[in-house]
Amino acid sequence: MCGIAGIFHLETAKPVDPARLAAMTGALAHRGPDAADMWIAQGIGLGQRRLAIIDLETGDQPMQTADGKLVAIQNGEIYNYRELRAELQGLGHIFRTASDTEVILHGWRQWGPACVERFHGMFVVVLYDVDARTLFLARDRLGVKPLHYAELSDGSLIFASELKGLLAHPLLRVEPSLQAVEDYLAFGYVPDDACIVGGVNKLPAGHFILAEQGKQLPAPRQYWDVAFAPVAASEAALEEELVSLMRDAVRSRMIADVPLGAFLSGGVDSSSVVALMAEASRGAVETSSIGFDEPDHDETRHAELVSKRFATNHRSRIVAAEDFGLIDTLVAAFDEPFADASALPTYRVSELAREKVTVALSGDGADECFAGYRRLIYHAAEERLRGALPSGLRRAVYGGLGAIYPKLDRAPQYLRAKSTLQNLALSSGEAYARSVGVTPEETRHALYAPDFARSLGGHRAEDRYVRAIETAPADDGLSAAQYADLKIWLPGDILTKVDRASMAVSLEAREPLLDHRLVEFAARLPRRMKVRGGEGKWLLKRAMRRYLPDEILHRRKMGFVTPIGAWFRGPLAHEADAIASGSALTRTEWFDRAALARVASEHKSGKRDHGRLLWQLLMLDRSLARVFGLGASAAPPQPSRAAETVS
Repeated sequence: MCGIAGIFHLETAKPVDPARLAAMTGALAHRGPDAADMWIAQGIGLGQRRLAIIDLETGDQPMQTADGKLVAIQNGEIYNYRELRAELQGLGHIFRTASDTEVILHGWRQWGPACVERFHGMFVVVLYDVDARTLFLARDRLGVKPLHYAELSDGSLIFASELKGLLAHPLLRVEPSLQAVEDYLAFGYVPDDACIVGGVNKLPAGHFILAEQGKQLPAPRQYWDVAFAPVAASEAALEEELVSLMRDAVRSRMIADVPLGAFLSGGVDSSSVVALMAEASRGAVETSSIGFDEPDHDETRHAELVSKRFATNHRSRIVAAEDFGLIDTLVAAFDEPFADASALPTYRVSELAREKVTVALSGDGADECFAGYRRLIYHAAEERLRGALPSGLRRAVYGGLGAIYPKLDRAPQYLRAKSTLQNLALSSGEAYARSVGVTPEETRHALYAPDFARSLGGHRAEDRYVRAIETAPADDGLSAAQYADLKIWLPGDILTKVDRASMAVSLEAREPLLDHRLVEFAARLPRRMKVRGGEGKWLLKRAMRRYLPDEILHRRKMGFVTPIGAWFRGPLAHEADAIASGSALTRTEWFDRAALARVASEHKSGKRDHGRLLWQLLMLDRSLARVFGLGASAAPPQPSRAAETVS
């Protein structure tokens, strides 16, 4: 696990400034506190900060072949490196280390760009071919590990694991993308196809770039995708195949030369991972969990139940509701605005785990693959109703009912039908885009100043979800929504959260339930194997009956919850006021100050619950101050031209 950075002169092989590369690499020191090194040649420079996990003695990077013709750096792990090493040795390749990085070098020599299709794991791979003068950048299939890149005015390509690595280069134009602001306010994160800094890109999951000196930078090329195509098989056969795949995924991620453990929330996903780790481990598994001082949000009892069942060395820590002191820490870790409030407990559980281990396995990914989110379950039910009426009649009936039905936010769930009725009047893509968003389009536009709204040029955040669902390789609405989540929500929110929060404390987090073979298996499941009786993850829960009690398998999903609404009526009330007056947001002139003040006033008085929106605005405010230097005396930032024209 590492932080990587580099400079590649695309147009001509000009010298690389070591100081610039050192600054970029140094900005990523938290990702790799164990070692730092650079490799520089004419027109190319590669830097790495290492968190040593495998082959502690000889696995340092950048790593070269014996003849010096190939040089590689990577962020992440290739879990099948031992099998690939044996295959390559059989083909005549000679290895000098026991690291997975050396497999990249020999894999490239044997298979070229196709080598990435053989790698199983979470990784960003960067390889420079001296003779061909080509730079290869590849990202793992699901986007577990990140890579940001940008082209500069001097003709160079720069790249880094995090945005802060690019920000350390003096030639990067640091201008905000207004489209990214719209995207962030819609979803609470900046998706992978956008960046808060105009002109900066993120390499998409399952893609690679092969850049050649003297030629323009090509567009990323996709090497992997997943198709949802149900197969006919018995429940018993699918159950056994699932358990086998999960065992392999967990065991491959237990390979490490440093202490290893797991996050344990007490939910079915993390409990399943711990159960399989305990089965494969000779010693007690180290587990960590975070609880809350509010009983309705606390899961420590369930985590302790699982810990006792599998005799783990379990440690838990209670987080007080007043843990908002982490705000600036999170802003520094994420760079871009990030408003998923579960980042706070994710950081705390990573911090706790790092006291004992260097690697921690998590249960992330199961909700996307096996339809565990309530929104997916509701969407599946809506799809059945949506198909019962022609589109015109459906819009008239459900749209009319949705317009007159009262908004009952404080009523029991079964009475809150307004959103459901409104969704039924929409297409599948439009409905799911509304479901997955956090701030509706009408609410966002009520906050925008007229000039800002016009500058968006018709860009609408939800359109990416509509496109993804309409073009998904899927035969039903549920599978199409899952596909969209895998492509947008998973890398943009969940994996960004886990990567930044864990790497901020130099902890490697591994996600066995996102093994691509497991993802492909889940995509072949019929809908009734995922959602049955109004409950998601049906087959997963059935398969885990042999390990886990019903109390764990069928309890209501809780997740990490933070009381942000109460914060803005109590200790953060002054922050709510500042958002409307004197904040970085008001300096931009993007927002209607009266609208911001109204949001703060309504929330503080208890008239409306705007806690989530205020949290979004606060995190955006802090990010603008950090990334663009927007303070009390700073001039408003100017949007990038590229951001104004891209739709």
